[in-house]
Amino acid sequence: MVKRILVVDDERPILTLLEYNLKQAGYEVITAADGEEGLQKAESEIPDLIVLDLMLPKLDGMDVCRTLRQKGVNTPIIMLTAKSDELEKILGLELGADDYMTKPFSPREVVARVKAVLRRSESSASGQPEEGERKEAVYESGPLKVYPERFEAYKDGVSLEFTPKEFELLVHMISNRNRVMSRDQLLSAVWNYDFAGDTRIVDVHISHLRDKIEENTRRPVFIKTIRGTGYKFEGPPEG
Repeated sequence: MVKRILVVDDERPILTLLEYNLKQAGYEVITAADGEEGLQKAESEIPDLIVLDLMLPKLDGMDVCRTLRQKGVNTPIIMLTAKSDELEKILGLELGADDYMTKPFSPREVVARVKAVLRRSESSASGQPEEGERKEAVYESGPLKVYPERFEAYKDGVSLEFTPKEFELLVHMISNRNRVMSRDQLLSAVWNYDFAGDTRIVDVHISHLRDKIEENTRRPVFIKTIRGTGYKFEGPPEG
């Protein structure tokens, strides 16, 4: 099935350039020229991925991203901006964006990022096997249960909500329980492409996971920080 990409940008040359290159790559493309239109199409057109400019008229990209995540829309989002300020970048990621690119950019790089994010989100959200097929995978740690093939996770029987990238990071860590992983290793495994050494994206997503699975984020029992090295999924003591 052809994947649908929503591109939201108020600069017509960029909108046209991205639409052309994404169509050439085999995607169906929907466009919007301001934040309000982008938000409306994100909800009504149900795209598989959103390429979202940060600086938009009527409603900026941060507000669009925030609103979608608050409504439980977990469609992968790649944010675009002319700003190189680190705070803007981190804020976008904290609001739930899956990736971030700074203008000017190569259309080829955008297409590569789209492919990578879609590939990873598809593997995370594959459906539950039908009866008679192989037994589905499930990872358990204390009150936490994670079903990677269903894109579902529960704590004490209560469903947890994650963005595709958060869920993928959780699956990778719980499936490598008790293994210490550096930020660079997590970047390579979960983001699956060169992120120019920007390991802060890992820290942001680890913080998101802790907010959702830990009772006390200051004293985490699931995801431990290994000072000077990285992180380890440990989980609560057995028994």
